[in-house]
Amino acid sequence: MAPSEFCIPLADARQIYRVEDVDKALEQNAPARNEALSAFYGRMKDAGGTRYVVKPSRADALSSLYERCPNFGEVIDDVRKSLALAVSGNEPVSFAPMLLLGEPGIGKTHFARALSEQLGTGYHFVSMSSLTAGWILSGASAQWNHAKPGKVAQALVGGEVANPVMVLDEVDKAGGDSRYDPLGPLYELFEHDTARRFRDEYVDVEIDASHILWVTTANDERSIPEPILNRMNVYAVPRPDADESFAIACRLYRDIVAAHDWGFPEEPPVAVMEVLAALPPREQRRALMSAFGAAKLAGRDELKPEDFDGGRAKGKRKIGF
Repeated sequence: MAPSEFCIPLADARQIYRVEDVDKALEQNAPARNEALSAFYGRMKDAGGTRYVVKPSRADALSSLYERCPNFGEVIDDVRKSLALAVSGNEPVSFAPMLLLGEPGIGKTHFARALSEQLGTGYHFVSMSSLTAGWILSGASAQWNHAKPGKVAQALVGGEVANPVMVLDEVDKAGGDSRYDPLGPLYELFEHDTARRFRDEYVDVEIDASHILWVTTANDERSIPEPILNRMNVYAVPRPDADESFAIACRLYRDIVAAHDWGFPEEPPVAVMEVLAALPPREQRRALMSAFGAAKLAGRDELKPEDFDGGRAKGKRKIGF
């Protein structure tokens, strides 16, 4: 990345919790002698209650994402509008919680990570398909054995940034006991006013979580409660068309070749990229790395179509799942 692309520096700060509140909670916890909680309070005190907020300096900071994630153009357009407002008001990066809705393998998680890289805000990933209780996000009472802070408190207390990108992957697959709804904390966290006074059940100290940049992904929105859907901007992300998939394949090839001293040419062979473009974005990196290895085993510094899966991927096939 060229130096000119680093256009969203860390600047300004926000208080996300009061150290005085931590001291008070520490005193109240003393009789219970919860050593793990006391240690967490100690980390909160040592870190202090303020965190950086990322503020954009240019509204066109995301332009390179159009090439990296061409099928996410509508999402990028809307985030750029938010950046334009932030630049105009000299304010932190901020946008409404978003849901990236689409088929498996079209690059939803990759886009979220790429977005966080461009914004410079940091990145936290939570696989919702493995969640069975809301306390994973919002903490469990310190009275329970093996209790600990939720993902939100961990990200804000342990990180340096108040507005990280928090990715909730596959929210449509979250499940478990209805008494401990894993999506329950989102009713509070997705609303700016209530997120400002978020209280993790384990920490029991008011934390300002209103600056978090929420990105969620799903394959099917029908299992997501309507009140949560209403709190998000929902984007139906299409699978890449033939030209977009070819562009993604070429970009991936160039990125990998630039990162390694393997001796492959900087520009990819067209016939090879046509084979790679027939695969869903999720599979392209794995297939390409295997092809590089196959070429080396054959004593070559250039890829051929037969390097893909021992030649079984030579024929073009329609992108599908």
